Parts: sequence; C-alpha cells; structure tokens
Amino acid sequence: MFPTLLQVFLSILLYSATLFADDLIDVKEIALKKDEQKKILVKYDGKTRLFQFRWTLYINDGLVILRSYDKRVAQNILYLNHKNQSFRVALKTPGADFYNVPYMLIKFKEFDFKNNKALFVVYISDNKQQIMLEILENKNKR
Repeated sequence: MFPTLLQVFLSILLYSATLFADDLIDVKEIALKKDEQKKILVKYDGKTRLFQFRWTLYINDGLVILRSYDKRVAQNILYLNHKNQSFRVALKTPGADFYNVPYMLIKFKEFDFKNNKALFVVYISDNKQQIMLEILENKNKR
C-alpha cells in the first residue's frame, strides 16, 4: 500500500509542477558577429520599449554581453557548458502581477569559430499574452 500511495503522490506532484511551470516560447535564433548590435522592440499597453544587446569578447569559453533595456544597462558573461548560459530581462514592472511578470530569456546556444559568430535563442514567457516583440533587422554595412 505504501508504494502505491507514494506513486500517486509523486504523480500528482509532477503533474502540478508542469501546470505551474513557466512556458517559454521560442521566438527566434539570432547570429551576431562581434560588436554587431541586435535591437528588439517590446510592445505592450500602448508602450514601446527598446531592448538591445551585443557581444564584445569571447575568451576562455566566456562570451561577454553588453545589453540595455529601457535605458538600464547591464553586462553578462555567458558560457556554453555551464549553468550560466542565459540571462533574463523582466519586460514590465511587477505591479499587481508580481508573480507573473512577462520576461525575455536570451540563451547563448553556440559559437561559430569559422565565421566568428555567436548564436543566441530568444525566448519569451508571457502567460497573459501581453507582450509583442518586434526583432529589427540589422542594416547592412558597406
């Protein structure tokens, strides 16, 4: 009887964990060369905010990222084979939705040594579907 109760309890626990887990939606893969900047417009509630990021250095398997969102600047170092593969950006102020703030997750996926490019994946968590992202295309430099 005890193993059966344990199995039922674990099944309920795993099921409830999947119900409350953040659902990350894969938005786009982005490949950037050194110092090439990517801009993403974040739109919600009639407002438009600018998120931008670039990488400046890849050394000792660490990729140095410079980023800004709504005039707040930050720096991250991301690694491929480490827990620190991504960074998270809260897209709205918490307000009444303190526990369900929509956010964007930028994950460092791989480094292409041949072309000297870093590949990123952009994810979004937005349970209430309040946010629209517009990924701007980079202008060709001549």
